[in-house]
Amino acid sequence: MTPKAAPESPDGRPLHERIAADLREEIMSGDFEPGGSLPSTEQLKARFDASGATVQKALGILKDEGLAVGRPGSSVKVRAHRRETMHPAMYSKPAAPGDAYRWISEAENRGRAGRSTLLEVAEVVPPTDVRTALGLIEGERALLRKQILFLDDEPCELVKSYYPLELARGTAMMYKKKIRGGTPVVLAEAGYPPLRTVDKVSACIATQEQYEALQLPSDLPILRTFRVVLSNDDRVIEVTEMAKAGHLYELQYEY
Repeated sequence: MTPKAAPESPDGRPLHERIAADLREEIMSGDFEPGGSLPSTEQLKARFDASGATVQKALGILKDEGLAVGRPGSSVKVRAHRRETMHPAMYSKPAAPGDAYRWISEAENRGRAGRSTLLEVAEVVPPTDVRTALGLIEGERALLRKQILFLDDEPCELVKSYYPLELARGTAMMYKKKIRGGTPVVLAEAGYPPLRTVDKVSACIATQEQYEALQLPSDLPILRTFRVVLSNDDRVIEVTEMAKAGHLYELQYEY
């Protein structure tokens, strides 16, 4: 039997990628609820005018992304609790004395297990956008602290934080060790509490580093947050680049 030809479309992607994109959006919007079944292969064949093999390739993409689960011959279900809403405003304040890093404590408040792995601490020449935000001259160095954040042992976010060396030198920030409560505690104790945060959020294709760190299954976009943290007299005390898997996380801001 000759496979059915895919209908012509102004969308140049292969049909199975287009089917996966439409189903992904419906999963993320809640049209298909976590734990519920996706339409059967026959229903999807009719809806998209596609062959069974094309439908299975589309479902395979969603399984690889962790959005769906199922075996051949059984119904494919939406994997429960896959879309996480993050609230950036909750994470920027210093933790209370003796408390864990606020990102971890907030994860625990939502019933999730949060942890971090510190990858690198080094004096580096930062990228141009970071250098500009920090007010550094070309070639001037800043302190980089790079880490991966995990939720329930799955990589959630790759974080690169840059600090002016004149604020970091002589503090625990200079060493490749975790800091109880995070760097906001150290900065606040030094007289530079975080008072205002400015975020710029964009969707980007992952770099090789982000792709590997976040264990992305395919060429999906990431959410990139470029954060500038200011203290007294609007002094910039931190610039951070955060990358999250775009199909698993969303950001919620309240005004």
